[in-house]
Amino acid sequence: MEDVVTPSGRLRSAYSGKRVLVTGNTGFKGAWLALWLDRLGAKVTGFSDAIATDPSHFERLALDYPTVFGDIADAGAVRNAVAEARPEIVFHLAAQSLVRRSYSDPVATYRTNVIGTLTLFEACRAAPGVRAIVSATTDKVYRNREWDWGYREPDELGGADPYSSSKSCVELMTQSWRQSFPGDLRVASVRAGNVIGGGDWAEDRLIPDIVRAAYGGRALRIRNPLSTRPWQHVLDPLAGYLTVGARLLAGEPADEAWNFGPLSRRRIKVGDIVGQLRQRLPELQVEHEPETSGRHESGLLELDSSKAANRLGWRPVWEQEMLERSLEWYRAFYREDRLISDEQLDDYMLALDRAD
Repeated sequence: MEDVVTPSGRLRSAYSGKRVLVTGNTGFKGAWLALWLDRLGAKVTGFSDAIATDPSHFERLALDYPTVFGDIADAGAVRNAVAEARPEIVFHLAAQSLVRRSYSDPVATYRTNVIGTLTLFEACRAAPGVRAIVSATTDKVYRNREWDWGYREPDELGGADPYSSSKSCVELMTQSWRQSFPGDLRVASVRAGNVIGGGDWAEDRLIPDIVRAAYGGRALRIRNPLSTRPWQHVLDPLAGYLTVGARLLAGEPADEAWNFGPLSRRRIKVGDIVGQLRQRLPELQVEHEPETSGRHESGLLELDSSKAANRLGWRPVWEQEMLERSLEWYRAFYREDRLISDEQLDDYMLALDRAD
């Protein structure tokens, strides 16, 4: 029997048998989160607008749980999904999450991210049995002043592009909603960014662009090689999301905002990431294509995650091996047509327990 004093044991104890709704479950983080919850024994239901990429990690996982397809901003569709799933907790990851796409379609970005979140909150408030919501935003909710230190949860919110601004609006709305409708339904927001790992095929993201170029026989075009980011493996922030959710279900103080980012302040330039992966992917060809659109892109943005470390006991455990673990996943997929998500999740949970 699994020891409940270990992190993985505590998570299993928190979620086993619980009814959980995951919005955005067909996306990058959502597919991994649903897999993890399924492994913890939760009764998962997904809600998503579509399968956004081909290939699709969600499709290849082929997990045996129901997914409802609909528009997150459609009040009727969301109410019906919540009524059908009867969740005790909701992880809200459904979003338009691409900065460059937000410039081409700002209306859809704000509608999905702001109205969609409010629609979900209201559906959950009206539904009996929903106890908690964990709402994912982004590290980009802060007004970025290119500081050489991390942003903390009370720092000023802002956003120079439509995507970042829409997520800042979500944070403000969440704060207001939480204060306006206090009660049994508890809501936390979780902020993370620069997430990498296997199963991501979104457009305009570095690691997917690299593997598509390397295994597709075309050159990788790099816009801003000097941009610096505190990269992290997808399972590290998801461990934080699950920890927050477990606290909410237990009635412990957690209905607030939480940052989840690297603790080591280990920043890596885009060009250095590309250089490290070129050593492992000799087929990768690179072309520099300077950004000429004039659109804003942060040079440096970092989170201070000390609150999560001190109050939740959360620690990232794959900081040092995030690149190798990501490449390991894509190599197995492209070279062997093999999915190693379950194996990597096993490895991660062992590392999580050893780090405790």
